[in-house]
Amino acid sequence: MPDALQALLVSTGVVALAEIGDKTQLLALVLAAKYRKPVPIILGIFVATLLNHALAGVVGAWVAATVGPVWMRWILGVSFIAMAAWILVPDKVDDGETAASPRHGVFLATLVAFFLLEMGDKTQIATVALAAQYASLWAVVAGTTLGMMIANVPAVLLGEVAATKLPMRLVHGVAAALFLLLGVLVLAG
Repeated sequence: MPDALQALLVSTGVVALAEIGDKTQLLALVLAAKYRKPVPIILGIFVATLLNHALAGVVGAWVAATVGPVWMRWILGVSFIAMAAWILVPDKVDDGETAASPRHGVFLATLVAFFLLEMGDKTQIATVALAAQYASLWAVVAGTTLGMMIANVPAVLLGEVAATKLPMRLVHGVAAALFLLLGVLVLAG
C-alpha cells in the first residue's frame, strides 16, 4: 500500500474513533441543539479542523525532520501509547466553552469555538504524531480532517440521539487499542 494511502486511511480511522465522545463532538451536539442550522455548523467544523490540523501537521513534519530517526521512533511510540491511555479519559464540554457569540453568525461562532477547543486536544496531538510518522503531510491532514467530519457530522445531524445510543466505553476501548497497537508497532520498528 502506498505511504500516502496508508497515511490517509490510518489518520482517518484513528481520528474518527478518537473523536467519538470527545469534547469537540459534544460541542457539535450543543451547537446543533442551540442553533438548529446544520450547514453553517458543519462548514465551521470543516474549516476549523482543516486549519487546526494543517498547523498540527506542519509541526509534526518539522519534528520529524529535526529529530533523528531513533529518537523519532521512541517519541512516536511513546506518544501513541500515551494517546491510548488519554483516549480512555472521557471528555465533557464545560459551560464556558460554548460561549462563542452568534452575533457574527453560526459559521463563525462554530469556526472559532472548534478551532480553540481543538488546540491541545488529543486529535490535534495525534495529527502531530501522524504527520511525524508519515511522509505525506497532505494525506495525514486530509485523513484527520475526514476523521473529524465522520465523527462530527452525524453528531450535528442526529443530535443527542446518536451520542446516547453509542456504547462510548466500547468505542473508546477500540480507539485506545488502535493507538496502543500503533505505538507498539512503531517501537518494534
